[in-house]
Amino acid sequence: MAFLLRVELPDVPGSLGALATALGGAGADIEAIEIVEHRADGVAVDDVLLELPSAVMPDALITACQGLEGVHVHWISRYTAGANLSMDLEAVEAFTDEPDLAIERLIEVIPSTFRTDWAMAVGPGEEGAAFLFGSSAAPRVVPDCDDWLAVGKAQSLPDVTAWDSTVLAGSPGTTRSGLQFFVAVGRHGGPEFLASEIARLGHMVSLAASVQTEGD
Repeated sequence: MAFLLRVELPDVPGSLGALATALGGAGADIEAIEIVEHRADGVAVDDVLLELPSAVMPDALITACQGLEGVHVHWISRYTAGANLSMDLEAVEAFTDEPDLAIERLIEVIPSTFRTDWAMAVGPGEEGAAFLFGSSAAPRVVPDCDDWLAVGKAQSLPDVTAWDSTVLAGSPGTTRSGLQFFVAVGRHGGPEFLASEIARLGHMVSLAASVQTEGD
């Protein structure tokens, strides 16, 4: 079974190797590691994609990490987006290949690129925010989200009552033809979006908006 582990560790030589050794000792087979954030205080945040035998419980990985000095597990969850970590460049290629569908393609690749449960795009409707596009797991009803269209930059979003325990972030965009839209992403049960993830999301939305052509 594939799992995704987000872990905080000292940003010093040897710490990643120690983490890999500890996870391997707990029975995990590491498939990929992606650096999510380097912090000024000497801490790094990494995403680790790994395979775990069915006989090994995920809690064993948390215990292994806790045995390392300065290591803190943010969260671990089943990874259903495929057995690889999708890089930002691959995501950009996905929507630049079809400029008339750039925003729609962006929504499709966000869950695997940012490790979210879903993504959606909304735009102005007759009675507030209206659903435009959504990934396969995205809600099709957008309750109490009219304020999203007034958001001026990429940021974390307040909880939506109907989506209990879903951590939200989003970013506005405007295409070259003047179409305004807002991309929202959700994680069920967290973790909170890091500042670096929000900045990446804003950059990605801006790129898709600049690419989108007459199809908007």
